[in-house]
Parts: sequence; C-alpha cells; structure tokens
Amino acid sequence: MSKKDGNTCVSSLPKFDSPALADLSKRDAPWDKHKKHSETVANYYSSDREFRAKGEKVTYCSDLLDFRLTPDPKEGAYKLKLDSARFCRQRHCPICQWRRSLRWKAKAYQAIPQVTVDYPKHRWLFVTLTLKNCQINELRDTLTWVNESFKRLTKLKEFPAIGWIKSVEVTRGKNGSAHPHIHALLLVPPSYFHKNYLSQQRWCELWQKCLRVDYKPILDIQSIKKTPNFIIPEILKYQCKESDLVADRDWFLELTRQLKGTRAIAVGGVLRPYMKGLEQDPDDLIGKGENDNSEVDEGHLFFGWKPREKKYRLIE
Repeated sequence: MSKKDGNTCVSSLPKFDSPALADLSKRDAPWDKHKKHSETVANYYSSDREFRAKGEKVTYCSDLLDFRLTPDPKEGAYKLKLDSARFCRQRHCPICQWRRSLRWKAKAYQAIPQVTVDYPKHRWLFVTLTLKNCQINELRDTLTWVNESFKRLTKLKEFPAIGWIKSVEVTRGKNGSAHPHIHALLLVPPSYFHKNYLSQQRWCELWQKCLRVDYKPILDIQSIKKTPNFIIPEILKYQCKESDLVADRDWFLELTRQLKGTRAIAVGGVLRPYMKGLEQDPDDLIGKGENDNSEVDEGHLFFGWKPREKKYRLIE
C-alpha cells in the first residue's frame, strides 16, 4: 500500500499481517478514537438498569467496517470508501454523532452555493450566544428557555437576518455544571453593514433583553466576507464533545435524560427550503450516492475492531 501526503490512496495490499485501518488510510484514522469512546459510553449505559438496552446497542456499533476499493484518477491508485457498517443510531454514541455531523455538513456544503447564487449581495454573520451555566439536572428547562429566547430575538425589529442555521451545544463545566450555548449562522442583507449595523454591545443588549436576565451575557459575533464553509464545521458539529461525554458517568447519564426529545439544529427564514432535512437525523450515515465513483467496485476490505489494541485491523 502506498500513502501520499495523508491521502487514502492504496496501490497494493501490504505484506505484513493484519494492517491497521489508520495505517492504510489516514483519512479514516478517526474511527479508532470514536470507537474507543463508544466503548466507554456503552459501559456507562450498561452499568445502569435504565439504559442497559442502549448500552447493548452501542457496544456492537460499527464492530465491522466494509470498505470498497475505488479508483482515484488523481493519484493513479485506489482509495478506501466506506460501503457498509451497522450503526446503533443512539444519539450520544460517539461514532453515530460523528457520522451524523458529517452528513449534516455535507448537506450544508451542497446548499450554500445555491444560496450565494440566489442572494449574491448578502453576507453572513457567525454568532455565539451564551448564558450562565446551570446544574445538569436543570438542563432541559434551561434549553427550553434559551430556545424561546432565540425565537424572541428573531422577532425583534432590529434582528437583521433573513435566514439562519442554529445549533445548540452543551459543554461540561469544571464543577459538573452544564453550559448550553447557541451557534448561529445568519444571512443578512447588504444594508446591515450600513444603516442597520449593530455593534457587539447592541447585540449583547438585545440578547440580554430576550433572555430576560439581570446580567450581561457573553456574546461573540464575526462577519464573514466570503463563503461560510469554514464556519460550517463549528455550526454542525457534535451537540456535546466526546471528551465531555466520557468524562463522568453520572453527568453523562443525566445528560441523556435531559436531552431526550430535544432538537440540536434548527433552520429558519429563507434558508429553510435550502436545508431540507437538516433538522432531522440523517437516513444515510455513510454518504452513498455521492459523486465519487461510488458505482465502481474494485473489491472490498473488511476491518474489525480489536478491543485490546483499540484499533480497527484488516480481516483477511
């Protein structure tokens, strides 16, 4: 197998026994990390009677990966393309939330160019809206409040956006509290940067008003001059980062209870028709049907999870 600058090109199978997936394809190295974390999540779930069924599902998630060899004309060799895997689809499974995030981002990347064509003079803002931490057992009520506050914000006369993508992220505080906050990508008309411009101080005042709190919340806002593609990963990433999911068993189990039935992503305004399906769990966690020579099949390689090594290795 030949590797070139971290790409996933392969020209022949290596001669040594049971090569690791990460050695054959640098692009697929994250599989090891996500599966390792999924084992921790599975153990957390399995240790509690309430979540034992979830634990069993996460335990067997993606134990076997089927990769198809497809030609890579640019490199004159082959690359690995995931063809099938059995996903558990549990919301807080590190593997499934990673794959879900990839599909969300792919959908957004496909939609943004058409938005740019239809609104060539409009610009993008990236806004992060925060509030004080809450206790983990108060997270559901706090999320309800913060989402209602964002809705109030969008209805203000001064709110400049004609469309937005909003995601809610929850991070774990050092003292075990929960820190919910909103990331939002806003599409604004050209007039925003002239007569309708809002300073950061004014944004803070409006957000405080909508939160109905007696303190000034922290808010960050960035103007994006061209395409917002580099911001998409920040908007459509995990709702809770993996290091927080595996940091504390009790915190994680309560997080599961608190987030049940809540929505991580919402789309509004003129962006809604462009982002159809973005608010739902993707049906496809693999990415089949993309324009990547997916119809070409030069053979398959199967990789199985090795719990002791924490690696995926080739099954011969």
